[in-house]
Amino acid sequence: MIVKVIGAGLAGCEAAWFLANHGVNVKLYEQKPVKHSPAHKSDGFAELVCSNSLKADRVSSAGGLLKAEMRLFDSICLESADSCRVAAGGALAVNRDDFSEYITQKIKSHPNIEVINQEITEIPDGDVIIATGPLTEGKLYENIQNICGDYLSFYDAAAPIVTADSVDMTSAFCQSRYSDDEGDYINCPLNKEEYEQFYDALVNAESAKLHEFDKPTVYEGCMPIEIMAKRGADTIRFGPMKPVGLTNPHTGHRPWAVVQLRKENADGTMYNLVGFQTNLKFPEQQRVFSMIPALKNAQFTRFGVMHRNTFICSPKLMTPYFQMRTDKRIAFAGQITGVEGYMESAMSGIVAAVGTLARLKQIEISPLPRNTMMGALCAYISDETVVDFQPMGANFGILPRPEQVIKNKQERYSVVANSALEEMSKYIKRIDLI
Repeated sequence: MIVKVIGAGLAGCEAAWFLANHGVNVKLYEQKPVKHSPAHKSDGFAELVCSNSLKADRVSSAGGLLKAEMRLFDSICLESADSCRVAAGGALAVNRDDFSEYITQKIKSHPNIEVINQEITEIPDGDVIIATGPLTEGKLYENIQNICGDYLSFYDAAAPIVTADSVDMTSAFCQSRYSDDEGDYINCPLNKEEYEQFYDALVNAESAKLHEFDKPTVYEGCMPIEIMAKRGADTIRFGPMKPVGLTNPHTGHRPWAVVQLRKENADGTMYNLVGFQTNLKFPEQQRVFSMIPALKNAQFTRFGVMHRNTFICSPKLMTPYFQMRTDKRIAFAGQITGVEGYMESAMSGIVAAVGTLARLKQIEISPLPRNTMMGALCAYISDETVVDFQPMGANFGILPRPEQVIKNKQERYSVVANSALEEMSKYIKRIDLI
């Protein structure tokens, strides 16, 4: 049994890892280092392009539940994340270079995986999982478009990174929200006057030109800070710059607004600006973001960038296992399917691999349980009744409501999460694959 996996991102690595661990010979095609996409810089697999956070880790959160379910499938991404973790409060954040290196070495050393550094320009024969990511282009893009038809597009943006020692700690303070103790985040406070000056500069700053479309549709979860700010003077103060749950020890009061910095690496030498995805020109980023008092002397190791993300209209095309309804030898995985987020992309690689393995073994399997986070995402992606399809990440809104009425939200989420994990464990035991 041979399966060809195209792309060694999060989804492709998960797919290759799962299949290889279940006796399938995998040919993993990766175009790097022969060719890089506009967003990728390193030669390693599973490169994290935007944030280094994999979102919340607690099981009673949507992201945490998704990760807990993925661990039941022996996720290689979570194995790597656990070994490369950096402090980030309740979130699972990683040293992105170590994260990529760990996965790269694991994949390359697996006896059932053959890595081929080659750009693929057309869909190959046989069983294939296409995990080429949201920047798929060229002849392969055209080849995929021929079999999938209509495409939808949005833009994704990454936040800047600054050096830790360039942050003015006489102005900033360390604290996690709703905590009296020193936390994992560096908080850069602004008073009302400072915020108004910053806001005025932000909404009037010059953005970099986007060459592909004059008026791109930007996915809400990756909205550039300058575009969000133009919705109203208080929009970002109630969004990425919200000061709730924080007390400035320098003043004893809650700031008017705050910019949070999160560790970018385990050593804590670099921090990224949380929620500050941007498409401003680099000199404008330097000028405007340096107006934040704690960042007045900030040294930027990376400025924010914006790039194209493309995804197919999966509800019209995909089964719950991300296989083409018209040709089940072809499966898709990753953001190109319309899942949104690092772990969601990785999850889709696992699910596509499960479906492909069932096909190879000629076993009929039912969809993943609908009351699990993985199952709910797969159900949404393959729901033919969805008309205005947009990218979807893990959230409790896509799960069925529990039968028992629980008013307390956290208690309700805990009940839902426990039930989901129980159902997923039963599912894994039930199918004759894992």
